[in-house]
Amino acid sequence: MHVSQVTANPNVTTAAEPKVKSASPWVLAFRQVRQSKLAIFGIVMLLLMFLICFFGPFFSPYTIDTLNIRNGNKAPSAAHWLGTDNLGRDILLRVMLAGRISLLVGFVAMMVSVSIGSLLGAIAGFYRGWVDTIIMRIIDIMMSIPSLPLLIILGSILSDWKIPPSERIYIVMFMLGILSWPGLARLVRGQILSLREQEFMQAAESLGLRDSKKIFRHLLPNTIPIIIVNATLAVGGAILMESVLSYLGLGVVPPTPSWGNMISAANNLIDFQKRPWLWIPPGVCVFITVMSFNFVGDALRDAFDPKSKSKR
Repeated sequence: MHVSQVTANPNVTTAAEPKVKSASPWVLAFRQVRQSKLAIFGIVMLLLMFLICFFGPFFSPYTIDTLNIRNGNKAPSAAHWLGTDNLGRDILLRVMLAGRISLLVGFVAMMVSVSIGSLLGAIAGFYRGWVDTIIMRIIDIMMSIPSLPLLIILGSILSDWKIPPSERIYIVMFMLGILSWPGLARLVRGQILSLREQEFMQAAESLGLRDSKKIFRHLLPNTIPIIIVNATLAVGGAILMESVLSYLGLGVVPPTPSWGNMISAANNLIDFQKRPWLWIPPGVCVFITVMSFNFVGDALRDAFDPKSKSKR
């Protein structure tokens, strides 16, 4: 009886062996974010905040123009879950409408910041030389000026010019966005300088592609993780800064509600001690929203950071 021996060749793959596909960086990042309890908590809270602010007012029996001075400064009750202000307006409705404004300000300011910062950072990193020098000196000048005092000065100018509240909202959005782009520009520039020396860019050079295609089709898409992380954190920062300006009376001004100017309603000792329903609900909303954005941003930063991946 002859027994044949078969030697296994490690270089030969049998048909029964499954093909293992490597997961993309986006899938790996999503898996890591999903494992973070703080990130999940932040995402859930942000979804709830969006649903409440943008859909909640449709279910309210009151309107923003409903005034009832006799019913002013009433404590929370079955009719008014969060009480009323000095004009008898429903606090819950105003908090939801203020959330629309504050979230809109945060997202528009983030879009302005991301657009300017990513574009100028890419241009500085790609062309280098005198273009890089000029852009970086502008960034150094802007980063050396404290943002809050400058915003207070600009807000005072808007107040002196008596800009209507409906137009002032958009000016505040662009002010916050224009002052917050230098940090992202530096990050994108550093990434572009590194990517510019990669082999795929040498291939793009040999193909004779235009500079615009090299920047927008090959370089900027590789900086999207950095942009996403910075954008997430920028939304929370813009909401917080808008709340500070509105609290000081230099941002969104009444009758347009925002979380900041609602908190400023408690501007005397009686309201602060005896009527906490005037300022606690918008303050809690600011805290939860900014904290949730920071949780998500921190999780995304850890997920996309190559150094943190190499440690695991």
